[in-house]
Amino acid sequence: MPIYLFALSQTENINSANAILVFIILHLLVFPASNGYNSYMDSDTESVGGVKTPLLPTIQLFWITVFMDVTAIALSYFISWYFVLLLISFILASRAYSYRGIRLKKYPIIGYLIVVFFQGAVIFFMVMHGCSVDKTLQVPILLMLAASLLIGGFYPLTQIYQHKQDAEDGVTTISMLLGYKGTFYFTALIYLLAMLVLAIFYFSTLQQVAFYILQLFMLPVFIYFFYWMKKTFKNTESANFKNTMIMNTIASIFTNLAFITILILKYFG
Repeated sequence: MPIYLFALSQTENINSANAILVFIILHLLVFPASNGYNSYMDSDTESVGGVKTPLLPTIQLFWITVFMDVTAIALSYFISWYFVLLLISFILASRAYSYRGIRLKKYPIIGYLIVVFFQGAVIFFMVMHGCSVDKTLQVPILLMLAASLLIGGFYPLTQIYQHKQDAEDGVTTISMLLGYKGTFYFTALIYLLAMLVLAIFYFSTLQQVAFYILQLFMLPVFIYFFYWMKKTFKNTESANFKNTMIMNTIASIFTNLAFITILILKYFG
C-alpha cells in the first residue's frame, strides 16, 4: 500500500474510478493471491508473513489463488493493455519466485532483485499509469528507483526471523546471506539511498514540503529500527517474529500516513 499511495501522490489528474479499481486489483486480489501461492508452495508450519501459526495449506488454496489472479487480469482490461501486460508479468514473476520447479527465492541475489523490481518499480509504474486520466507513460525513473529502494530496504527485515526455517527448506534468502548484523546494515544503507533519491526528486521539482513530511513520519520507523538493531546485536534471539511484526506495523502505518498526508496536501491543501 505505501507504494500505491506514493505513486498516487505523484499522479496528476487522477481518475478516481480507476484509482479504486487499481487498489482492488492489487490489494484485494493480486497481492493476497501471491502470498497464498507462496504459502501453498512453502507449506509453512512455523511463523511466516503476518501469521504466527499458519494452517497447513491445501489444494483449495491453490485454486483460490488462480481464481483471484484470473479475476484480477479480467478487471485489468478496464484499465489498459499496458496494465494487463504488466500485471501478468508481475503474477508470473511471483509464481517463478515461489514455484518449486523454478524457485527463484532459493537464490538470494536474483530473488531479492526480482522482488524489489516488481513490487517497487513495476507497481509504481502500474499505479501511476493506471490511475491517471490520460494513462500516462511518462513515469519518472527516479521515483520508480525510489519505490524499489523502499521495498529493497525493508524486504530483508521480513526474512530475518526465518533463517532456520528457510535453511531447512533449501532456501538462501538475502537476509541469510547478510547475517543478522549485515541485514540491519544493508537495510540502513538502502533506506539512506532511497531518501537520497527522494530528496533529489522532491527538491528538483520544488516539493520540499513533501520531503520534510516524509522525514517527519519516518522518524518513529527509524527510532524503532535502531532500537531493534541494538537489541539484536546484543542477542540474536531478538530477531524474532514478534519484533519483525512490530517493525512491519510501525513502518506500514507511518509510511502510509506520510504519503496520505502528501496526497491530501497536494490536492486539497
